[in-house]
Amino acid sequence: MGGSVRDLLLGKVPKDFDVATSATPEEVQAVLPRCRLIGRRFRLAHVRVKGALIEVATFRGSAASSGDSAMQNGRILRDNVFGSVEEVAIRRDFTINALFLDPVSGDIRDYVGGYKDLAERRLR
Repeated sequence: MGGSVRDLLLGKVPKDFDVATSATPEEVQAVLPRCRLIGRRFRLAHVRVKGALIEVATFRGSAASSGDSAMQNGRILRDNVFGSVEEVAIRRDFTINALFLDPVSGDIRDYVGGYKDLAERRLR
């Protein structure tokens, strides 16, 4: 997902790869036991493949809408709410960074118009 997909579509070599999945961090670790779970508020899996670090994140939802967040003195302590791929796309900073590549089929998944924005060299 993200910048690596954008870079591939632009014919550039991505500097890193981020993976998004419906699997929880613990499920990722069960499949890839050498990965390292990081993060307090939202857990991520760091996986090393041939010297490269790949960040694996579970699809994230909105804690505000689910009521499953914990705050103390205005600081978010926990907002580990899992969601859908569509929710992840909406949360991204720019539409061109909200593109997803299915590694099996090679299909690009675009939920927010990022492909068109990339083609038109527009940043939204």
